This record gives sequence, C-alpha cells and structure tokens, in this order.
Amino acid sequence: MLEQNEPPADDRPVWSSWREAPAVVLHPAHLRKTIGVALFVGTILFTINQLDVVVAGGASPRLLVKVGLTYLVPFCVSNYGLLVGRRARR
Repeated sequence: MLEQNEPPADDRPVWSSWREAPAVVLHPAHLRKTIGVALFVGTILFTINQLDVVVAGGASPRLLVKVGLTYLVPFCVSNYGLLVGRRARR
C-alpha cells in the first residue's frame, strides 16, 4: 500500500547509466527511505559500538568521525540496494 504523499511506483525514476543514478538516489521518496534506514540502523550500530565510550565521557574528534561513518555506511548500503532495484532493464 502506498503512503499518501508517495507517487505510484511507476513514477519513480530508473537508471541505465551512471549519469542518471543521482536522480534515483535524490528522488524525495527514495531519500526519505534511505535516510530512515541510515538513522535506524546507524543508531543500533552506534548503541552497540560507541555509546559506552560517549557515556564514559570519552568523546573525541576520532570518535565523531566513527559515529559519522556509523550512519554513513547504512545510508550507502541502502542506496546501493535502491540502485540495484531501480536499474532499467535493457
């Protein structure tokens, strides 16, 4: 079932060359989902891997980079899956 603000699946962009890939990744419906995945999975990973360090007061610039990567990796993986699924068939 579609959410109220989402267009039908047929209206979402597909890609066949890398020049078209940004339009797929930056499509508002896709971006909402990939950011949601990154926040959900990233928060779980942050809690498992770095929360104890932050709570103990060990925050450092290095830790901030690791936290950023903790959220960036699931965002990239989600976008990779999106691109695999939205590739135009030849």
